[in-house]
Amino acid sequence: MDIKKHLIITGNSTISWKDAIVKAIEEASKTIDYLYDVKILEQRAHIDGNKISEYFVDLDLSFIVDINRKDS
Repeated sequence: MDIKKHLIITGNSTISWKDAIVKAIEEASKTIDYLYDVKILEQRAHIDGNKISEYFVDLDLSFIVDINRKDS
């Protein structure tokens, strides 16, 4: 049986929402093992003048808990 934990994070990009998602997952994977899936909770953007200047995404990341992990 897998036990999953959920973590809500926010990613950002000056390029696109997709880029914000990809960058957020890449960064999270540097410190979180066993990433399992992602759910996009919200997308929003800052507007500067008449153009989008920055994209933001709130993500619900889930990862599998290693029940055999030994404390160090």
